[in-house]
Amino acid sequence: MSVTTLDPKTALVVIDLQNSVAVLPGEPHSTADVISRTAELAAAFRKRDLPVVLVRVSFAADGSDRLTGRTEQQRQTGTPAADADQIVDQLAGHPGDIIVTKRNWGAFYGTDLDVHLRRRGITQIVLTGIATSIGVESTARAAYEHGYNVTLATDAMTDFATDAHDHSLAWIFPRLGETGTTAEILALLS
Repeated sequence: MSVTTLDPKTALVVIDLQNSVAVLPGEPHSTADVISRTAELAAAFRKRDLPVVLVRVSFAADGSDRLTGRTEQQRQTGTPAADADQIVDQLAGHPGDIIVTKRNWGAFYGTDLDVHLRRRGITQIVLTGIATSIGVESTARAAYEHGYNVTLATDAMTDFATDAHDHSLAWIFPRLGETGTTAEILALLS
């Protein structure tokens, strides 16, 4: 099933399209393609005076605000580059955009994202970003739990492995909202 409608009060929520993520290879879509498609969606949302929310992940240089639970996979350590958490140039520099900084996978927990959306009367979000099965999926789950209509721009997101991306699209996203391509979403915006 593909996306059927966009509410009059819909926001674009962009996950982790920042300098430290933009250099990573994406599967099945290249990171460059995801950024390009997201920029196209952002321009269309801005043209219609609909909110664009740029979510970035950022941690203190000493790592004191990183997640600490036990995991089987090694966590990233070290000091990030000074501009690692800056939004990519293709999306940055629009004064009306909302910037949300997260310290978790999802963009709702521990941030003011829900407050920004509710104050603007937003009832639906369109999600893009990296990684499909991590930040995008976590945010989609929370958005659904918060009562938002969720649309996922399937070709404006990517992952670190095609299987992870495909699993989210086939098994998780249909339970949380509707999916569609950038072109389908742009057609509904017009």
